[in-house]
Amino acid sequence: MCGIVGVSAASPVNQLVYDSLLLLQHRGQDSTGIVTDDGGSFHSVKARGQVREAYRTRDMRSLLGNTGLGHVRYATRGSAASEQETQPFYVNAPYGIVLVHNGNLTNTRELNADLYNIDRRHLNSDSDTELLLNVLANELQAQLSGTELDPDQVFTAVRRVHERVEGSYAAIALIAGRGLLAFRDPFGIRPLTLGRRSSDQLPGVSRDEWMIASESLVLESNGYEYVRDIAPGEAAFIDVEGTLHLEQCAVAPRLVPCSFEYVYLARPDSTMSGISVYDARLRLGARLADTVARYATDGDIDVVMPIPDSARPSAMQLAQKLGITYREGFYKNRYVGRTFIMPGQAVRKRSVRQKLNALGTEFRGKNVLIVDDSIVRGTTSAQIVDMARNAGANKVLFASAAPPVRHPHVYGINMPTRRELVAAGRRIPEIAREIGADALLYQEVADMEAAILEGSDVDGLEMSCFTGDYVTGTVTPEYLEWVEANQLS
Repeated sequence: MCGIVGVSAASPVNQLVYDSLLLLQHRGQDSTGIVTDDGGSFHSVKARGQVREAYRTRDMRSLLGNTGLGHVRYATRGSAASEQETQPFYVNAPYGIVLVHNGNLTNTRELNADLYNIDRRHLNSDSDTELLLNVLANELQAQLSGTELDPDQVFTAVRRVHERVEGSYAAIALIAGRGLLAFRDPFGIRPLTLGRRSSDQLPGVSRDEWMIASESLVLESNGYEYVRDIAPGEAAFIDVEGTLHLEQCAVAPRLVPCSFEYVYLARPDSTMSGISVYDARLRLGARLADTVARYATDGDIDVVMPIPDSARPSAMQLAQKLGITYREGFYKNRYVGRTFIMPGQAVRKRSVRQKLNALGTEFRGKNVLIVDDSIVRGTTSAQIVDMARNAGANKVLFASAAPPVRHPHVYGINMPTRRELVAAGRRIPEIAREIGADALLYQEVADMEAAILEGSDVDGLEMSCFTGDYVTGTVTPEYLEWVEANQLS
């Protein structure tokens, strides 16, 4: 998963894009990039690492223009260490296009072959974002008969993208001197939201200003009114005059947002598909409390403790519902990166100790229930259990607000190989032994789905890493084996 933002305004957007990327930093720390459009000329700054360290004053001064986009990356395809993989990506025709992308394409082999053998396009990286950009550029080129570009041509090109591309993708593109384009895959797996600042609220400005971002908190924090989500399969084109054009470009679109956004990825102060992430996590805690009550006897648990930060709402709600004392026993060093999105097991192991510290007075002599949002590889969980024991806990029980992650995730989260997943091929007591817990409790799949969807108009979630059911219908066992082989090679 990555974080993306695009802005079309009546004044320079460099600071707005930068501020937005700071708000999206939790979605990726491998690299970052900003591109602005100054009347048809692109200005670009890209760097490895986090936003705050990546841009200097001279960089910001070079980012001229009233339209721009930005990206924070965590690698799911291609190399995290290569600056060639840093987004945005650029092609010079037609017009000049730069694009940022959040998601994962699942038919990259076919697209690579078609782009080379049929479209005669050269790719310079292993990134599926470069693939997506070249498919869009090729289809847009096919619509042009002169030098002008109208929204109907853009939307026809996006329709062809949907016909050719499989997987998950939320994308934002700048077409040099023509406008800003955003589109979302027909299942709406990855999030994309639309915000506006009305010209009525902008003294001396005769046009509306628009922002499109991965999460709603970015819009609200920058003073934009949240309008709505970009619908699955929909495209939004904002021309140079600031006029918004919207069109559905997919056949039979269906909203199936990723469940892991609500469990872990998104910030709690965001709303996605009309569902408050914070409220969803509270409901996950309430449902998990029922599971804990079924399997834990009186006196088994003295205190409930969360792993900060994403598990805190679930742990608080669980403790309240069961009438058990809630305590903060782990303290977080906020200047260390999130372990889940850091590549390499050795780095994750080292980072957990740097990231969390256990407060001995809260553990000593107690039976502790530790609540985390999920358990993926089990490396972090095992170290947390060990830290609790070293801090003096009598018993360490562990609860996950999500079900067991038993299957690879191919839609934009770094869970590509079954051998990395602690729950793959193991029963729950075996997983408990693997992480060193006295007992292990998981959310039920049906409870997770019900907790997230309660009170919303959404009728289904993308839950493939929990169930093995891939909503696009194009993910085969052969494809999963190919992905795994390529990750391990």
